[in-house]
Amino acid sequence: MQDAKDLKEYRRQMHESLDNEFLRKTLDTFAVAYRAGRAKAFAPFDVAELVADVARSKDEARSRIGELYLEFKRKAEEAGVKVHFAADAAEANEVIVAIARENGVKMVIKSKSMTAEETLLNHALEDGDLEVVETDLGEWIIQLRHEGPSHMVMPAIHLSRYQVGELFTRVTGKEQQSDIEKLVKVARRELREKFVRADMGITGANFAVAETGAIGLVTNEGNARLVTTLPRVHVALMGIDKLVARTTDALKILKVLPRNATGQNITSYVSWITGANECGPAQGGKKITHFVFLDNGRLEMAADPLFSQVFRCVRCGACANVCPVYRLVGGHKMGHIYIGAIGLILTHFFHGAQKSKNLVQNCINCEACKEVCAGGIDLPRLIQGVRARILDETKHPLPNLLLGKVLANRKLFHTLLRTANRAERPVADHEGFIRHLPMIFFKEHDYKAVPAVARSPFRDRWPGISKGPGTSGLKVGLFTGCVQDFVYPEQMEAAARIFAARGVAMSFPMSQSCCGLPVQMMGETQAARNVAVQNIRAFEKDNLDHIVTLCASCASHLKINYPVILDGESKMGEKARAFAAKVIDFSSFANDVLGLEAGEFSGEAVRATFHAPCHLCRGLGVHEAPRSLIRAAGFDFREADESEVCCGFGGTFSIKFPELSARILNKKLEKVEETGASILLTDCPGCILQLRGGLRKRGSPIRVMHTAEALAARMRKV
Repeated sequence: MQDAKDLKEYRRQMHESLDNEFLRKTLDTFAVAYRAGRAKAFAPFDVAELVADVARSKDEARSRIGELYLEFKRKAEEAGVKVHFAADAAEANEVIVAIARENGVKMVIKSKSMTAEETLLNHALEDGDLEVVETDLGEWIIQLRHEGPSHMVMPAIHLSRYQVGELFTRVTGKEQQSDIEKLVKVARRELREKFVRADMGITGANFAVAETGAIGLVTNEGNARLVTTLPRVHVALMGIDKLVARTTDALKILKVLPRNATGQNITSYVSWITGANECGPAQGGKKITHFVFLDNGRLEMAADPLFSQVFRCVRCGACANVCPVYRLVGGHKMGHIYIGAIGLILTHFFHGAQKSKNLVQNCINCEACKEVCAGGIDLPRLIQGVRARILDETKHPLPNLLLGKVLANRKLFHTLLRTANRAERPVADHEGFIRHLPMIFFKEHDYKAVPAVARSPFRDRWPGISKGPGTSGLKVGLFTGCVQDFVYPEQMEAAARIFAARGVAMSFPMSQSCCGLPVQMMGETQAARNVAVQNIRAFEKDNLDHIVTLCASCASHLKINYPVILDGESKMGEKARAFAAKVIDFSSFANDVLGLEAGEFSGEAVRATFHAPCHLCRGLGVHEAPRSLIRAAGFDFREADESEVCCGFGGTFSIKFPELSARILNKKLEKVEETGASILLTDCPGCILQLRGGLRKRGSPIRVMHTAEALAARMRKV
């Protein structure tokens, strides 16, 4: 009951951001500009190889973390630096406060550091009667506002220049204009005397190089160099995950970090600090330097078979830049201290399940974060792993347990779906929608229309479907999943007609069922395993060349997740890998295997556009195949802006967060309508459910179809 109340309160907080028009416009503008800037910055490079280089370097460092720490400590202390290790945030703060006391520090200036945010260092310093001033412009602004960063790289992105102008007016006691250049001058003037007066400077670090004992700082403002040089004491606080073996490893990260963070080739300042440097005569000429390494859950992650890949994170913030949920609500709602997809994971290890339990539900599983990760981290999978841990450590909600048991029992599941069809008939209209949403769908779901369960599922229609002579030499198994079997059977019928016309032999194992992605997303790992085993066994008797599915989400789950889910089970793990190797999405099979061509189709050049399902374009890396088919079929194809951005469905996400789902959907539909297309095609039944229902609610005449349906309607031989 408490969890339900917590989620309700969390949803209420979402509305605060959704109602902030400035925030939404700012994040929209940034998201579009970021994609273009990143693409331009990486254009001359093989991005996959750069990411692989970072992953290899960081994986090596993780595997030798204890050894590298000792090497770094020896080299740094030989150069006059004192190196500390802190087990948790409290110990790190105690070490730094003690350094301040030992050296008679009265005033501390800081450069931007997410690790210091993690430990709440400012609070500890202020509790020790020290004056603390942030000198990064964005960090200084949010310090004055008494709030945390809303982005790991751009902490004040949520604020307008007018808000900053009003803030600076209060701080200075003088009326300040909202002109950005003038506001920067105000900050420079106010902070200048702080630099001169400070006794201690605190920074973070982007790299800690074991072979030299040096740290590296990557910044866009000159404040970090002043923080490290002017005060007589310098303390650098960094996670132990910042260790790398060699300078060349740091340079590999440096090649990726600014490009991935902000689309820059390199930041304005890259500073390397080795040893205890001299400071000015006014400060006594003797620099006191301390490096503090923080664990705080990092070594636990390093030893974990699943979460060890978190060590590859370079803190670029790109996972937030492309996240459709962050784009709507910003970092104060899409994170605790660390923001974006990586923040959902780090929050659990650094701050516990209570802080992370609602955050991890906010992942829509669109995989945009995984696609841009500079370290190649499988962020969606790790978020699912956090969900599973939280459930195992607390309790599994009754709806989760019931759904897991139902999906693992195919006969029961299908009986319930057939029963649902009979129950819906009095409220279903002639177009296949439920006229009135059932009571479980509250008013927040009014943005969409819900389809009724089909009267006759595909499995009942299969015996009457023409199979053709099977002359091509290809034999495929048809995987429908639950939606195309029981809600949209006409989509799979269309595919079967195309395959039969091309002489493809087909089979449809009746013991197949839902792919299991819903329970995997809910953190019910055992239920996901049970369903995976059920489907693998359903197809193992047939000697198939391919297993074709018209659902991009199913295809991605079957092909990518099944081998991972069953990896620890030797015999079934081998079967899962063999099964996954045969799985292929419809468009890839029709375009790349069958090679459907323009001469096989006829019809008017009706204007059409395409919505790329997340699990097709990112999960499977399929981009051109559906577009080639649409053009070959004779449609006047028009690419929509942001065609590969999520539609907001996300399975259970749209049920838990309907307000967010609606905003994402409406933005998608606006882009579709701008193309002037009369037909919207896509390769996922979940997306069709979302898009078709949303367009119906808008009163739009645009028809939503599966690509297979559009092709079958125009294919000459069908």
